[in-house]
Amino acid sequence: MKFNHIKQLFHALYLTNSFGLKLRKVKTPMEKKKLRLAYSEKQLSSLNISVKVENPEKLPKDGQYLIVINHRSIIDPPIVEVSLKDTNLYGPWISKKELYNSFFFGLFVRNGGSILLDREKSQMSGFFAETKEAVKRGESIFIFPEGTRNKTGKPLSTFKEGSRLIALKNRLPILPFYIKTNANEVLNAALNDSKLEQEVTIVLGDLIDYKEKTSLEILYRQMFSI
Repeated sequence: MKFNHIKQLFHALYLTNSFGLKLRKVKTPMEKKKLRLAYSEKQLSSLNISVKVENPEKLPKDGQYLIVINHRSIIDPPIVEVSLKDTNLYGPWISKKELYNSFFFGLFVRNGGSILLDREKSQMSGFFAETKEAVKRGESIFIFPEGTRNKTGKPLSTFKEGSRLIALKNRLPILPFYIKTNANEVLNAALNDSKLEQEVTIVLGDLIDYKEKTSLEILYRQMFSI
């Protein structure tokens, strides 16, 4: 492992846990949003990565949505948070059990606003109750519909059906984001060369009605020509 890899690893661990502690002390949604944004900006800045938003006119300033994003890298959440900098959009991320228990991410995930998704449970009523509570508070829901990081050579893997259910049960319009740049390749390049300046492009799609019967994956692929 190169020196820069080790340096970035420890810096990322420090940022994640220090902001995790800060998030534990705040209560209001906008305070959490500001801290999540500050963390994201610092994390990406340390890697010399900037974010470009394509179709910014499609980004609502307010409202509640199921925000769906493709997923290829651990830096995808910071990319999304930075893209929402000039909006009031906020809400929990749907997070896997592994992240809740992670030494690296656990403190941040538990305190930063998230809903645990445990696919080993036979009953999902608790999970859907938490999403409903978040919507009642006026929040959006953030989810990677692929369910886990896409480690294939393809730009998109198969969507899980749960995303559409969240939208239906909460009557949330679906706001699609597509991280067009392979953020995992960008991250690896940043770890290999700390002086390299890179840009990640995130594309905003059109709103999808929660009552739309066409498969979410099909609509997403069509929208972003994948």
